[in-house]
Amino acid sequence: MVSNRNSTLVSGVDWVTILVYAVLVFLGWLNIYAAVYDESHAGIFDLGQRYGMQMVWIGVSFMLAVVILLVDDKYWHMLAYPLYWITILILIGVLFVGKEVNGARSWIVIGPVALQPTELVKFTTALALARYMSTYSFSIHKLSCLLQVGLILALPVGIIMLQNDTGSALVYGAFLFVLYREGFNGWVYVAAIMLVLLFVFSFLLTPETLLIVLILVCVTGEGIANGRWRLKLIYLAGVALGAILLYFGGNLLLESHLSVNAAVLVSVGVSLLFVAAYAYRNRLRNVWMYVGLFCGSLFFTLTVDYVFDNVLQVHQQKRILDLLGLESDLKGWGYNVNQSKIAIGSGGFFGKGFLNGTQTKYNFVPEQSTDFIFCTVGEEWGFVGSAAVAALFCLLILRLMKMGERQQEPFGRIYCYSVAAIFFFHVLINIGMTIGLMPVIGIPLPFFSYGGSSLIAFTVLLFVAVRLDATKRETIINH
Repeated sequence: MVSNRNSTLVSGVDWVTILVYAVLVFLGWLNIYAAVYDESHAGIFDLGQRYGMQMVWIGVSFMLAVVILLVDDKYWHMLAYPLYWITILILIGVLFVGKEVNGARSWIVIGPVALQPTELVKFTTALALARYMSTYSFSIHKLSCLLQVGLILALPVGIIMLQNDTGSALVYGAFLFVLYREGFNGWVYVAAIMLVLLFVFSFLLTPETLLIVLILVCVTGEGIANGRWRLKLIYLAGVALGAILLYFGGNLLLESHLSVNAAVLVSVGVSLLFVAAYAYRNRLRNVWMYVGLFCGSLFFTLTVDYVFDNVLQVHQQKRILDLLGLESDLKGWGYNVNQSKIAIGSGGFFGKGFLNGTQTKYNFVPEQSTDFIFCTVGEEWGFVGSAAVAALFCLLILRLMKMGERQQEPFGRIYCYSVAAIFFFHVLINIGMTIGLMPVIGIPLPFFSYGGSSLIAFTVLLFVAVRLDATKRETIINH
């Protein structure tokens, strides 16, 4: 009976996904080998080198993968909460006994082995989220349920932030994709995107220009919703005339030294009183929404400077400014990204060939075997190799989404989408930061970046999804 079950399980496993996983792990090891290769090294099994230790971690990951496939999937549902709280307690313990690396106290050192529990917490958080959102009483439209979901996500994020590991904390934003799949209001995501754009534009535009842009966006949006474009033009003309009168009247007649931004702001503030009265009289509820949108956006832009100067650390500030092209320090905070782009660009279309990368071979790129491992891919394999690696990651993510869609139970669907979202976030941010399109936040490229913690965590994440999917396909085969 056991042999029949095992044979059924084997036939139910998504072997395409496992093959993609094996290829990515192998390619990752090749790039780690290339990144740290030196002719004086003893050989590929040299445990004193990163590629030697990575082989050990690969072996451990493969054994874990086999164990996960053999364990009944029901245990993951049962252990979701206990595993979550255990890893939360470990995170708290790291705050007191953890080792600080690159400014982040997020490592546990046991002899020659250094582990990062933050990587494993992604897995347990995905399990806990899937467990809670699959309960019968859960509804994505109930405020109490959303608050519970927020607590599950906020708890590890808060502890990780206390560890000063901002990059790992930002990964939890990936779970927003899962909530959207389960029916969360899409306008929340529109608002989030707008906040990001406002944050960027507050640096790129002058206060006067930004204020005018906000006015035009809100007026245009309200016009699209309610029409009456003539009234919108009259309103804009009134605001402009009021601002002009305030500016010239205040400065020429009263000598108040009123700025253009202040004049426009006062004019808009006064106009909102008339807009509110008009909306109330004509029962135009949409108008209130756009008034609130404008006021909220304005308040957000006024807090950007405070958050930037008092919340973000200096290196984070510099990275944002460098990304936006406002400041440049190729020998300081911009060095990593600049060297990364040089390495990738030097690879050309087909690359320089395996072990022939000069930028990475001679250590011009910092963290070339960890966060910036993709530089080795770009330099030695060129555009073709980089595109192939990106295509493999896309295939893996699509397979995970397919697994989620064919799940019969919400637990499996939510978990598979959580894994897909985590992989997508890591790949997007890691590759994006190596080519200068994303800020440097220090997160690994799955299966490529050196490190046992990340490799084991990503393997566990993936193979639990494969096991849940195998159960569904196993059921179909038995019937």
